[in-house]
Amino acid sequence: MKILFVAGEVYPLAKTGGLADVVGALPKAFRALGDEVKVMLPGYPEALARVVDAGPPMPLAETFGFGPGRIIPARMPDSSLEVLLVDCPEAFARPGGPYLGPDGRDWPDNARRFAVLSRAAALVGIGGGLGGWQPDIVHAHDWQTGLVPLYLKQWRGGPGCVFTIHNLHYQGVFPASILPGIGVDPALFTIDALEYWGNVSLLKAGLVFSDFLTTVSPTYAREIQTQGFGYGLDGVVRWRAGTLRGILNGIDHDIWSPENDPAIAQPYSASDVSGKAACKAALQAQAGLLPDAKAPVLGLLGRLVWQKGVDIVLGALPEIVDMGVQVVLQGAGDPELEARCREAEQIFPGRVAAHIGYDEGFAHVIEAGADMFAVPSRFEPCGLTQMYALRYGTIPVVRRTGGLADSVADVDEREDGTGFVFDGETPADFLAALVRARELYDRPAAWAEVRDRGMNKDFSWRAAAVRYREVYESVQRARGR
Repeated sequence: MKILFVAGEVYPLAKTGGLADVVGALPKAFRALGDEVKVMLPGYPEALARVVDAGPPMPLAETFGFGPGRIIPARMPDSSLEVLLVDCPEAFARPGGPYLGPDGRDWPDNARRFAVLSRAAALVGIGGGLGGWQPDIVHAHDWQTGLVPLYLKQWRGGPGCVFTIHNLHYQGVFPASILPGIGVDPALFTIDALEYWGNVSLLKAGLVFSDFLTTVSPTYAREIQTQGFGYGLDGVVRWRAGTLRGILNGIDHDIWSPENDPAIAQPYSASDVSGKAACKAALQAQAGLLPDAKAPVLGLLGRLVWQKGVDIVLGALPEIVDMGVQVVLQGAGDPELEARCREAEQIFPGRVAAHIGYDEGFAHVIEAGADMFAVPSRFEPCGLTQMYALRYGTIPVVRRTGGLADSVADVDEREDGTGFVFDGETPADFLAALVRARELYDRPAAWAEVRDRGMNKDFSWRAAAVRYREVYESVQRARGR
């Protein structure tokens, strides 16, 4: 097949979270299966600076008032995967992150910015550029690309479109007045199309107009059909349930592998974990924790936002420290949560370490050096950090939701358990699971058995790619192709 992936971020060119990791890795799995794959993302300055072998650009006629634009074909620096950069400087050459300005607020013109990306993807989808190359499937990801299936249907004769929901909580909501400025008929401002509680939702556009929907774990596919997890769109998701499939994300073993990870102190594997002790010592030294080989280290990585439940762990810190457990966390987000993390580091020096910000290399150091790994999310469509933890022999303590429930089995509930799972959203709920982990840690043989099971789990992208291929083929059949 010929497949075009399109997203607002793709690792290693631009990353704010797991979306970038997914769209950076899944296309490589398809290429390994023999498919012809291209990936499209905005031409952020850092992305333009990192690609290699850039070819002649193609002019982009429609930029919704942003000035000149073009599509630049190039290759990824780490994999030679073909990438298409939508170079529109007025839209994408800005300070701050892909979606936020330096002040931490959303760019007010994000609807138009990502309409440029979506329109460019639809143009390539109908064979309108790049020497007439036309994909069989356009695979769009999250609200930033929600307009892709709508534009494809406007132009007709294009490929099938699969839309993946990575996080239904982020819906791309804008006032209805944006529609004329992004080339969308205002007549589509109806409850059956784009209207969302008096506004427009670009995510809803993807839900309504795509040929098939997927999300990133089987449990999350069920959860988003309920009021509690649907955030006002559960009715739309239930309406599309016949063309919805939950496919558990994978991880990129080329990047996340303790056997050959250049970021960690010493390589190790499931058959020889002796190097993990050196990784733990290096983590304690880098983080400023006390150098204590016997103290279990609990790691935590992620955005410091309500969804991720970081406050649940912070609320249990006095008891965690009293148990002799050290804590190291890395993340950025809510200023109040950032302040609480810094305060915890001051209250428990040498026992709690907080790295505010995101450092990819240090994330690897935490995954390899920690003994346990916390993912206390209130909801988690899939989650990747717990899979990284399992791969690195770091036993996860996770809340029973979404992809966490699909990827971690509780050691006290199943013979093949790989971690500790808790229900509820309170510090006490998390602490009860951590107490069980602490008790297992004091039984080295039993701990090693659970750790080894986790390290031998297969979370490679190949299995997910096979399931996505089934979705693509069903779309092709439905379209008579």
